[in-house]
Amino acid sequence: MSTAPDPAPAPAADERTIRVSAVVLRDAEGRVLNVRKRGTSSLMLPGGKHEPGEDPRDTAVRECEEELGLALDRAALEPLGVFRAAAANEPGHIVEATVFAHPLVPGATGAAPRAEIEQVAWVDPAIPRDDLAPLNTELVFPALLGETRGR
Repeated sequence: MSTAPDPAPAPAADERTIRVSAVVLRDAEGRVLNVRKRGTSSLMLPGGKHEPGEDPRDTAVRECEEELGLALDRAALEPLGVFRAAAANEPGHIVEATVFAHPLVPGATGAAPRAEIEQVAWVDPAIPRDDLAPLNTELVFPALLGETRGR
């Protein structure tokens, strides 16, 4: 009688968590800059994974430069919170995003994709869409709309 090999163990909860920094840049109409990585279908905030030992603010600045050629001012990053949602492009994983707001920077409205980015889009957070990452639709955009209503 032969036995099948034991299946590989499921990843530990921590191994399923992808830690990133993300940035909210808004234009004069309140639309939010989003990007879509090559080979994926969901728009998400610009940003990315932390390098070992990297501060989340430094990750945000580095990733916006790499992805869009935008120079953010580290001191101008305003924390919006740490949000957890299903990862848009990695089934079975959770994304834990430290999200910052940053004032609009020169060149942002005409930003072109760089590195692994294939598309840049300005998204109205009040208009539902089916091509957005869960982090945006479930957490970040509702938080932004709450801020807007509170003014």
